[in-house]
Amino acid sequence: MINFKRADHIQVCVPLERLEEARIFYTDVVGLERIERPAFNSKGYWFRIADIQLHLSTEEALPRSSRHTAFEVEDIAAARRHLESYGVEFWEEPVIPGRSRFSFIDPFGNRMELLQFTDR
Repeated sequence: MINFKRADHIQVCVPLERLEEARIFYTDVVGLERIERPAFNSKGYWFRIADIQLHLSTEEALPRSSRHTAFEVEDIAAARRHLESYGVEFWEEPVIPGRSRFSFIDPFGNRMELLQFTDR
């Protein structure tokens, strides 16, 4: 048995030629804080997202997938309005009782779900 403590980080990938565009999207649009990344041979950026990290790395573009990461937010309506103001693409999610949620697609094809528990 593995006794997990918490998630540490999540990695999303973008094409190398769009790395700087991705850095700007995740700092200026999503609002993440950039943090120090070790001097790896590969290119990328690290960000703080709540109590974990988001690692931005590079790889060839892939077809869109349903793979995603979900983040709990404090105000799902405010999060949606914020992303809408930047023209971000949305992916509507099926209803799950006790949760309000949606996903957005970053400009590089990565899907991110945001959710707020409604029965707590």
